[in-house]
Order: sequence, then structure tokens, then C-alpha cells
Amino acid sequence: MDRIRIGLIINPLAGIGGPTALKGSDGVASLALARGAEPRAAERTRVALEHLLPVRERLEFLTFPGPMGADLLADMGFAHRLVGALEKEQSSAADTRHAVQALQEAGVALILFAGGDGTARDVAEVAREGQPVLGIPAGVKIHSGVYTISPRAAGELARRLVDGGLVRLTQGEVRDLDEAALREGRVAARWYAELTVPEEGHFMQHVKQAGMETEELVLADLAAWLEDSWEDDVRYVFGPGSTLHGLAADLHLDTTLLGVDVIENGEVIARDVTEAQLFELVDGHPAFLLVTAIGGQGHILGRGNQQISPRVLRAIGIERLRVIATKRKLGTLEGRPLLVDSGDAGLDASFPAAVRVWAGYKEELLYPLGWGSEDELPA
Repeated sequence: MDRIRIGLIINPLAGIGGPTALKGSDGVASLALARGAEPRAAERTRVALEHLLPVRERLEFLTFPGPMGADLLADMGFAHRLVGALEKEQSSAADTRHAVQALQEAGVALILFAGGDGTARDVAEVAREGQPVLGIPAGVKIHSGVYTISPRAAGELARRLVDGGLVRLTQGEVRDLDEAALREGRVAARWYAELTVPEEGHFMQHVKQAGMETEELVLADLAAWLEDSWEDDVRYVFGPGSTLHGLAADLHLDTTLLGVDVIENGEVIARDVTEAQLFELVDGHPAFLLVTAIGGQGHILGRGNQQISPRVLRAIGIERLRVIATKRKLGTLEGRPLLVDSGDAGLDASFPAAVRVWAGYKEELLYPLGWGSEDELPA
């Protein structure tokens, strides 16, 4: 967890049909190679990764062998490890799908993939809902909204994540043209899917009231989103701090400022619980855990909320953790990561390298996660 783990997938044949006037690469790679075309996806990816060279000590790439990523990463000096194997010497769409599945299982913070619309379709076929991905444009056709405007832009956006900048998540459309129809002079495009992608955003986005982010208004927005997403008979554990206390107040819930409270079906069922009480309430019962960050310092676990112990975290499941923080609060970290210090090093190491943060109504940010040792109460 001391390094940000990023997945990399290169479709080595992406774009190979363009220089040979084949209007695409799907199904015509052999013909394009016979016409003298040279693969270009690796060089497009190199342009993106050059922006990550200054921070490579903070990165670990996970990738597929040879031209699907390992060759380029080794040549550029990036730390990396393999998560699969090629089925044949020449990579295929199946290899792309297998790579996405393997990278997801490994828990990467972001999957970078180089290709065109066909590659995006392969990624979308197996990508889990909410898995952040980002396309490096290397194909002939780039109609999908999951690619950046240039390889350089992809590298800059990935660097923003590594540097601790706020990376907003949104849904990008995967679209593709019918290449056979295109070669016959007919344009036939269609929507295939959506993928979760980061997008460029101002570090402090203007929110309501004369462009200022107003804490009270943002908390009201967050309360509305949470209320919209309540699940029946599920227990919601609210950690301490003024952010969650204010959110609860907007939901007309009487919670404690510095305690841990449990809500179920829109009512507070336990206030200011001990660790033992909390474990009894969540063990074997579906639950979500809501925590916030200490402003200026960043701890989300292990500071002021020790009731949320390692066994409580395991009982709830770290995948059901919800970090709630306004962009203004995240801005006080000045790029430093959010921190966990549960007291169980093995559990801490199982957390992802970046977490999704609820920052406004249906507005999520991807933010780096690490661990530390300062001691303050949530604010």
C-alpha cells in the first residue's frame, strides 16, 4: 500500500490499420502488417507514461507480458509485475478481457489501457461497475468518451492521482463504428456501454453561493444522496466528527459528535457505542461504515474512532467503507494521502491504494490512501 498500484494494458495492434487506409484495425491486423504497417500503440503509451517517470518510485504497475505492457515498462524503468500470460504470440481481444479481470482481482486503483473503440468495448465487457479506467488514445477510431484527448493528457491525469490531486469520477460512454460498414462508405455508430473514468476538474470546484463551496450546502447534498441510497434492514455506522454529525443532522438523526452511532431504517438504534457493542451490532448483519477525514492530517481510521476495530472492519468489509469529505476538507491535505492505522498491519495492507470519496451529491473523487501515525480527533 506504500505504492499506488496502476494496471496497464496495451493493445499492440491498435491503430495499425490507419496508415494503411483500412479505416480501423478490427479483423484486419494481418493485412495491415502485410502492407508494411508498424504498431504504434506502445509509443503512444510511452508518451503518456513519460509524465509518470518523476514519481515512479511511488508507483507499481501490474500488467500482461511482452507487448501488452511489460516490455515498455521494463524499457522505461518502471517497477512492475505480471498478472497473466498471453494465449498466443499475437495478442487478442480475449487477452485484453483476461487482463482487465486479473487487474481488478489485484485491486488496482486505476486501469490504463491503450487502444481504440474496439479495445474500449473489450474493457467494458468485463469491467466491474465502479472500476476506474482511463483510455490512452491509440486506435484509428476514437469515438468513446473513455479516452483522453491525447496520450499526454492521460499521463497528466494519472500523475494528478499519484500527486494526491482530486480526481473526479464520472461515467464515460463506449461507442464504436461498424468497421465493415465504414469500409463500404457507410457510417453506423452505436452505444455499447459505460465505464467509470476520471475527468479533469478544478482542485476546488465552485459549488453554489457565488462560486464558494459552502460546507453546510455540501453536507445537505451529501445527506440527500445518502437518503436516496438507504438500503432497508442495513446498518449504517456513523463515525465521529463534525462532517458526519452535520450530515446526520440534515437527516434529522440525533447522533453524537465524537462518538460512533448506528442507524438502521432511518432511525438511530445505538448511540456512542463501545467497540464490543459495535461488533455485536455488525457481526453477521449487513452494514456500511461511514467515516470522514481529519482536516489537514488525513486519518480516516485509527484516530478518534478506535471503536472501529480490526474485527469490526472485517465484519463490515472494507469494500463497504464510505469516506465522506468535502473538497475543501481534502484541500487541507495539500496532496497528502488519506491514512489508515487500524492497529492491524495486515488489514491495513489490504486496503486499496486509492479510495472513492463522497464529496457532493452523486459526486465521487478518487483519492490516494496510505498510512501514518499522527494523533488527532476528526474535525
